[in-house]
Amino acid sequence: MTGFSTLLYKEVLRFWKVSLQTILAPVVTALLYLLIFSHAIGSHVKVYQDIQYVHFLIPGLVMMSMLQNAFANSSSSLIQSKITGNIVFILLPPLTHLEFFGAYVIASVVRGLAVGLGVFAVTWLFIPPTLPHPIWALVFSLLGCAMLATLGLIAGIWAEKFDQLAGFQNFLIMPLTFLAGVFYSIHSLPPVWQDISHFNPFFYMIDGFRFGFLGASDINPWHSLLIIASCTSGLTLFTLHLLKTGYKLRH
Repeated sequence: MTGFSTLLYKEVLRFWKVSLQTILAPVVTALLYLLIFSHAIGSHVKVYQDIQYVHFLIPGLVMMSMLQNAFANSSSSLIQSKITGNIVFILLPPLTHLEFFGAYVIASVVRGLAVGLGVFAVTWLFIPPTLPHPIWALVFSLLGCAMLATLGLIAGIWAEKFDQLAGFQNFLIMPLTFLAGVFYSIHSLPPVWQDISHFNPFFYMIDGFRFGFLGASDINPWHSLLIIASCTSGLTLFTLHLLKTGYKLRH
């Protein structure tokens, strides 16, 4: 396990050395979202009964920040290694595809959780949350970060240059995140858009995480957990297959 622990240390150190950019910047961005949306439209938006819009908004922003940064960590690390050529120093040692996968995903989860804790701490200074179901919040945060870290690996393996990776993020990750109920409850949408939202796996991550914060959600959290666990398992098996065959890495 020496190779695994060394690669994991390298990946964690990679983002921690520039924490001003990788940790602090996303926290400030989430805080700006909170200030703008809560003051601009907070009094005009109705979500759950007896729950203010600003309380509804906080878990969505925390989860959105975690998901985006978990994806960014694994995808940017892999594409940079491929373009600069130092990927050979990772491929040459006798690392198994499981160790390769585990190191990148765990490091991305660590970054996602670090950003999420930062956003949570900053918002707590303004509006202390209740957090009635912390276990649910922890489970969905871990699964969500792991799923996006795996997607980041897929994007990093597939992309051959930075603009391809940017396209993956701008045309897939970003829309799915913003249309997942971060800023609104899907019950406020017309019926046809509610049905479409149920095909978005990001919606289940954010809705389940919000249940941990508020004790209220648009659908049953067990339903969300089953869907996210299934999606994460499927993406994991697909990514392990890509790593084992060396697709666009060894060939």
